[in-house]
Amino acid sequence: MVSRVIPVDPFDLVLFGATGDLARRKILPGLFHRFAVEQMPPDARVIGSARSEMDRAAFVNMARACLLEFAGPTAEDTEKLEAFLGQLDYVKVDATGDEGWAPLKDILRTDAVRAFYLSVSPSLFGAIATNLTQHGIATPESRIVVEKPFGHDLASARALNADLRKNFTERQIYRIDHYLGKETVQNLMALRFANALWEPLWNATHIDHVQITVAETVGAEGRSEYYDRSGAMRDMVQNHLMQLLCLTAMEPPSRFNPNAVRDEKVKVIEALEPVAQSDIVRGQYRALHGDDSYADHAGVPNSRTESYVAMKVNIGNWRWAGTPFYLRTGKKLRARSSEIAVVFRDPPHMIFPEMKGLKGNAMVIRLQPDEGIKLRNTIKEPGPGGFRLVEVTMDMTFADALDEDAVPQDAYERLIMDVIRGDQTLFMRGDEAEAAWAWVDPIIAAWEDAGTRPDMYDQGSSGPEDALMLLHRDGRRWREIS
Repeated sequence: MVSRVIPVDPFDLVLFGATGDLARRKILPGLFHRFAVEQMPPDARVIGSARSEMDRAAFVNMARACLLEFAGPTAEDTEKLEAFLGQLDYVKVDATGDEGWAPLKDILRTDAVRAFYLSVSPSLFGAIATNLTQHGIATPESRIVVEKPFGHDLASARALNADLRKNFTERQIYRIDHYLGKETVQNLMALRFANALWEPLWNATHIDHVQITVAETVGAEGRSEYYDRSGAMRDMVQNHLMQLLCLTAMEPPSRFNPNAVRDEKVKVIEALEPVAQSDIVRGQYRALHGDDSYADHAGVPNSRTESYVAMKVNIGNWRWAGTPFYLRTGKKLRARSSEIAVVFRDPPHMIFPEMKGLKGNAMVIRLQPDEGIKLRNTIKEPGPGGFRLVEVTMDMTFADALDEDAVPQDAYERLIMDVIRGDQTLFMRGDEAEAAWAWVDPIIAAWEDAGTRPDMYDQGSSGPEDALMLLHRDGRRWREIS
């Protein structure tokens, strides 16, 4: 197999929280996959760091076990697996104290890219950033990666930004949202800005509405302590769905570079109009057929936290005036599905009466599962017996349409390599995160002031009944979650 990936410079990646669930399930397997296709240079190193008392051999054994469990068939290549494990090291560090920082400094090279991945609680971001600079570990060219949630509201996001900026410049800070690493999300930009066919149609004149869906089949079990403090609005809408909205709605950047792309995303957020409470539906899944309810999972019998939210959003600019964006996300739904559906307007003059029963043109950009793009068209049904119209779908599922070398990789591995390259295009800028919170906070405050409870919905359904009415009253329908 010939590798099509471009190798990166030698690097030392320090992974704080290296014994945690995210590191075990996503970060270490993602790095191993990049190593397996020869994107990691042979002298690159991954240095685990945590409070756990262990030596290098114990960390390597832990990493081997997690790769065999989560890295898929690639881990069956024993030679590659052991070679990757040979690039690992471990240093015990106290994030809020002085222990371990001197040994960590001693182990790092001066002639390699230094990246620090903070797979830890946001409450530790400031302490780690401060220790990295105070102990002379961070250099002006170092990069620091922070995971969501980036704040709980606008005030906390501003405080986190301030803590990071005391020690790192904005060009060194990478706020990671794994949705932006998905192949289809990046292809959305290519689809819009690399093809003369679509951009002239990408506006309110030709697009009736846009649906953005992120549906999950899992519940809040396992992370209930965090989730009951956040809910679907903070956990999903403020970051994941907001990013998909921005990439769908933004103006063409002047050039494809990090600041130009992120400038346009911020403009979208700033153009979002306030959302009336009548345009929002909140839901919470209930017990069904012996399954636990959300309240059971959260351990809060009378919890008012939403596990589902749907909303109608309007963008107050020339491109999108009159074209609503419908957002929805929820847990314990019928199927796991993430997609952006761009529904086009009907032709201005209908010469085929049969078209009244058809759905019309739509482009569906599917993020998971089965990443790809589908385009719904109307054609004449083949065969004799009259002129009949039928809808057909042009389907480009990446795994089928592209050869084996080009099958999309996990988002984390792609984004981590972008960090090493110094490419911030797919990472949130500080003002972008704050602008998102500035729009979300009043929405949350309004329903908290009203004291309303979320609507109940059955597990395995499409969500609350009122969410259907959100579109029905506009003469539209949600796409089926499948």
